[in-house]
Amino acid sequence: MTKPPLDKRDWIAGLEKGLAILEAFDDQHARMTPTQAAMRTGMTRTAARRYLLTLEHLGYVQTDGKLFGLTPRVLRVGWSYFDSARLPRTVQPYLQQLSATLNESVYVSVLDEGELVFIARNGTSRVMTTGFVLGARVPAPLTSPGVVLLAYKPDEDAVRQWLDGTELKPFTPHTMTNKTKLHEKIRQARADGFAVIEEQLQIGVRGIAVPMKDRHGQVVAALSTNMVIGKETTEAALARVLHPLQETALAMLNVI
Repeated sequence: MTKPPLDKRDWIAGLEKGLAILEAFDDQHARMTPTQAAMRTGMTRTAARRYLLTLEHLGYVQTDGKLFGLTPRVLRVGWSYFDSARLPRTVQPYLQQLSATLNESVYVSVLDEGELVFIARNGTSRVMTTGFVLGARVPAPLTSPGVVLLAYKPDEDAVRQWLDGTELKPFTPHTMTNKTKLHEKIRQARADGFAVIEEQLQIGVRGIAVPMKDRHGQVVAALSTNMVIGKETTEAALARVLHPLQETALAMLNVI
């Protein structure tokens, strides 16, 4: 779950700190003083202020003279991924067909450390309250695609250690925060080749996911669908959507 160290000759500390300032903003810290930014990034107040002023000059943050906040220009960085990455564009025709077959919203997602990021989606025309917007980030162990991707990590011990050190907050009364049970769920997904997650992030919502492999057999993403549970049993939902999910993942094998 960790990357090997980079040679110090290739490391640009200023870039790291500038990105750390941008990542310090979230829903709980939408606007910050340099002191608050310094506390969240481990910098001195003077350094944080200089980075904020530089980012303000470049148009990535704005300020009223005291508080700083992000501007829409930050989206350029994130959306550059969708404009340049091959995978989201390649899978879109397959998602359109799968969504029409299932009459459900379908997604392709990848891991970014401990979070799941949705990089492609196709939704049905009917109103849905079970979906995720493109680029949404959610805790990986609480989603079906996240469980699938963790299950196929090559180092199971590293996954267990990461899980043990991760704090998971309950989103619903059913959210599973017991690390032992979560690890069992991840191991079961590896054995089954798919994952089913129910009511972990939203009440009344079920997610089913399968791994997506490239032509070399490496798992590179997860293919999933979300649905309202309603009166449909888990078994009935699997019978309805699992085979189309697996067929679509197999069809994409030679194009990703």
